[in-house]
Amino acid sequence: MLHTIETDLERRSILVAETLRETIEPNFVNKSEEYLQKVVEKFADRERLAGLAIYDNKEIIVAISPNLPKEILEAENVAADAMDQDGPNGDFIDSTGKRVYLLAMPLHDDTSVVGALMIVQNAEYIDQRLSEMWVNSMLRLFTQVLLIIIVLFLAVRWLVYEPVRKLVVSLRSARAGNQDADFLSDSLIFRPLTREISSMKRSLVEARLAAREEARINLEKLDSPWTADRLTEFVKNILKERTIIVVSNREPYIHTKTGNKIDYYLPASGMVTAIEPMMEACGGTWIAYGSGDADALTVDENDTLQVPPDDPKYCLRRVWLSEEEEKGYYNGFSNEAIYPLCLMAHNRPIFRKEDWQEYKKVNGKFAHAVLAEIKDLQKPIIFIQDFHFSLLPRMIKNARPDATVGLFWHIPWVSAESFSICPWKKEIVDGMLGADLIGFHTQLHCNNFIETVGHELESLIDFEQFTIARNEHTTLVRPFPISIAFSNGGERGAFYDREREKNENKEILKKLGIETKHVGIGVDRLDYTKGILERIKAIELFFKKYPAFQREFTFIQIAPASKSGIKKYQEFGEQVNKEIERVNGLFKTKNWKPIVLITRHHSHEELDRYYKLADLCLITSLHDGMNLVAKEFVASRNDGKGVLILSQFTGASKELKDALIVNPYSGENTAEAIYTALTMSPSEQAKRMKKLRNAVKNYNIYRWAAEFLKTIVSIE
Repeated sequence: MLHTIETDLERRSILVAETLRETIEPNFVNKSEEYLQKVVEKFADRERLAGLAIYDNKEIIVAISPNLPKEILEAENVAADAMDQDGPNGDFIDSTGKRVYLLAMPLHDDTSVVGALMIVQNAEYIDQRLSEMWVNSMLRLFTQVLLIIIVLFLAVRWLVYEPVRKLVVSLRSARAGNQDADFLSDSLIFRPLTREISSMKRSLVEARLAAREEARINLEKLDSPWTADRLTEFVKNILKERTIIVVSNREPYIHTKTGNKIDYYLPASGMVTAIEPMMEACGGTWIAYGSGDADALTVDENDTLQVPPDDPKYCLRRVWLSEEEEKGYYNGFSNEAIYPLCLMAHNRPIFRKEDWQEYKKVNGKFAHAVLAEIKDLQKPIIFIQDFHFSLLPRMIKNARPDATVGLFWHIPWVSAESFSICPWKKEIVDGMLGADLIGFHTQLHCNNFIETVGHELESLIDFEQFTIARNEHTTLVRPFPISIAFSNGGERGAFYDREREKNENKEILKKLGIETKHVGIGVDRLDYTKGILERIKAIELFFKKYPAFQREFTFIQIAPASKSGIKKYQEFGEQVNKEIERVNGLFKTKNWKPIVLITRHHSHEELDRYYKLADLCLITSLHDGMNLVAKEFVASRNDGKGVLILSQFTGASKELKDALIVNPYSGENTAEAIYTALTMSPSEQAKRMKKLRNAVKNYNIYRWAAEFLKTIVSIE
């Protein structure tokens, strides 16, 4: 395109020069310089014609347009070359910052070349023209591309996206049990897939109906397999029109904001792990503290939203706390007083009156939220979780005597003598006795609680029925060892891909830089009660006693931060890091270190992959109500492999007797258990794991919920 424009300019310049030469040659020969100057001035600065210059045969300018820079024209050899070759000669130059085209045409007398005529053309328009052409071309190209994209978008939307969306909605409705909804696409492209999905949907609906029918048949058989469907039918049968309200400090879904994007995650909490599947099966409302920085952006005007986000099953209502309330109620009294008091991990409880005041205030705030939620409900069931709300049962019962109140205490209950150091022990125990049913993990915890009541309050205790009567109200105390949704790690399905699982395991280990033959796993909140420091010491002793396993065994410790607003937990986190660095420093080589610490939060799906790749799972809690990590590890091992090493001070050790039970305070004992696990034969592993899996499968979270709800509904 540039060459075409330049050629056109050259051609037009030659035509102009030839025309002018016919006028100039006679006058040049006659030496009429005055006339020549008038001619060149006449043609000065006319649109694209910048001016003229006339040379004699000695290359001296005899006439020039006043606006032309004489020194530049004299410096160029265009005119001299034209006279030498006796023909037109042109060139492009830059003159005073402008681009011009020079064309010289020789002038003749009758016999020879006597001079030259120089035509100076403005050439800037060429760049402008090219720019305009480029802009126009790009606009046309952009318009065409935009039109193509729009057409493709519409085509993809109507031919691909909409049919796929309808298929997804149809499958989701079938999964949710909606038999009437039908969103299957009639697209010709997806017609074969639609037929297959339609068939799958019918099979899914039929299977769900069969499961519900079986659930109805087995409603009263607590020892037969429990599933989410069976619990749903069970709840419908025993609750009739009654509604369940769960209350906890920890919420099941936490929303966070990164830039303009809002996302959510499930917190690392044994309570959430247990209660969330139950709520999905039962429905109702879950009231909890909204702790996420984007929680307020996701609720409606009543501070509620439906969850799970991708498949809503129940309502989550959030309660907001001020910084002062959180500090006193949660960081202070709950976690620096009650928690260390009940978990005998040799950490001194701290009792502050101002924390107790905030604790009472927040319990009252939650009571207000519960009462608002149940104001239009008849005989509601309130299911309160854990030590954060010991005063809440009494507050609710006093305001709504018709409500049935249950309290589950997720941590141990210590002896009466140990609990007696609490300055507000009577208020706490009296608040708990507002519940109609109090559940603990083990019978020992029940015994300790009843003994505490006997020491602290005037009441009538029935040791045969395990009831406590006080102020014309009776509270039933029972053990309910909590569990998990075993189906989360259930048997291998039809689409189990062993090779894919192996590849996933290799990818995880590759990212962590682990190439050892054996791998161990520990999953805990960064909490001093979990025995993490004792575990690290045991690993050190193991490598010292069995050096052959150095560079052959790597331990992965997943420990997301917990209660980071409390100084004790901050200090503990620093201790763990230093101790791991110390042990790694003793044994590490260029390509290996014995302990890999991971502090980020992991989803249940991610943890399941870690459980599956490990040769052993090490749980060394110094004191624990249950410890659901032990059950999660067992549930994940559908390959029948792996060894569970479990602290004797966990509630889970009472059920999972085929684990290797250890005293976490004895590093030598735990080190020996690690060696036993790594050298255990596959047949012995399979034998033990089968028994462990049966124990978890036969008493999963659905059975736990059914037994608790059946007990609480039976209370009149």
